[in-house]
Amino acid sequence: MGNVLVYAEQQNHEFKKWAFEAVAEGKRVADQLGRECVAVVIGNGVSDMAATLGQYGAAKVLVADDPQLAEYAAEPYTQIIVDAVQQTGADIVFLSASVQGRDVAPRVGIKLDAGVATDCTEFKVEGGNLLIRRPMYAGKINATIEITSAIKVATLRPNNFLPGEPDTSASPVLEHLTVPAGDVPVKVRETHVSGGGHVELTEADIIVSGGRGLGAAENYKLIEELAAQLHAAAGASRAIVDAGWVSHDHQVGQTGKTVSPQLYIAIGISGAIQHLAGMSSSKCIVAINKDADAPIFKVANYGIVGDLFEVVPQLKAELAAAGYTG
Repeated sequence: MGNVLVYAEQQNHEFKKWAFEAVAEGKRVADQLGRECVAVVIGNGVSDMAATLGQYGAAKVLVADDPQLAEYAAEPYTQIIVDAVQQTGADIVFLSASVQGRDVAPRVGIKLDAGVATDCTEFKVEGGNLLIRRPMYAGKINATIEITSAIKVATLRPNNFLPGEPDTSASPVLEHLTVPAGDVPVKVRETHVSGGGHVELTEADIIVSGGRGLGAAENYKLIEELAAQLHAAAGASRAIVDAGWVSHDHQVGQTGKTVSPQLYIAIGISGAIQHLAGMSSSKCIVAINKDADAPIFKVANYGIVGDLFEVVPQLKAELAAAGYTG
C-alpha cells in the first residue's frame, strides 16, 4: 500500500490557500488508510518555505528547487510529480483543481496509466477503498465514484476543504528531488497579471456576482462597490462577460471559474444551469432578482425579490451601519 502524495501549488514564493487544503485532506485520507501524507513543492527558491506544509499534515516534503522551474511549465512540473510518485510508491495523488492543477493532472494520469477524477468535493474511505464525490452533468447530480486503476489521481475543488489550524510544532522530513536535465521545451518570456489588488475568485470567502439584470456595463460598479465593502471578490455571469462588460477572469460558471465561498451573493443573475454549475457548492447563497420565478431562487438560501437598483443601495447602507465600510 502506497502513501498519499499531494502537489502543493505555490506562486511567487507563497503557497496558495488551496495547497494547504489539499495537504490537510491528503493527511486525513492517509490517516484513514494507515499511510503517510507526502507533499511535493516545485519552483525556484522554495526550499525555505517547504517545511510549512508539515503544519498541515505532510510527514515528508519533497522539494524540486531550480532556476529553470521559476515559472510554471507543464512538461517539467509533470515529470517531477511523476518522479515523486514513483520514488515514494504513492498510489493516491492529490492536486488542486486550479488552472495549474487542471493542466497537470491529466498529464500525470497519462504518464502513470492512472484514472483521474476532477473537481472532487469529498473523499470517504470504506473497506480500504477510496470513494470520491464529484459533481457531474453541469452540477445536476453529485456522483460517488471509485477509481479502479492501481494509481488514482484526483483534483480537489478549491475552498471546499478545511485546512484546519496549523500545527506549528510539526517538523516534516525534507528531501530534495533531482530536477530533470535539459531545456524546458516551453519557456515563459513574460507574465501579464490582470486584476491586481482584487480578491481572487477561487480563494474568496465572499463573492458578489452580477448578471444581465444590471442592464448596462457601467452598472457593474454596484457589484465592485459592494464587493469592496465586504472585502469580497467580484464575479460575473457569462452573459455580461460575453457582452464585454467585464473581463473573463471574473466569470463564474461552467466555462468560467468554479467557486465554493462561504457566502455567494447573486445580483441580477437568473441562474442558468451553466452558472449554477460553478457556484452551487457555496455554503450560503443570497439571490437578488426582480423575477420571482428566476431559477437562482431554487438554490438560494435567502432570496430577495426586488429591483436591484433599490435593494443594493439599501443593503450597502445597512452594512455600513453595521461597520462594514470596506
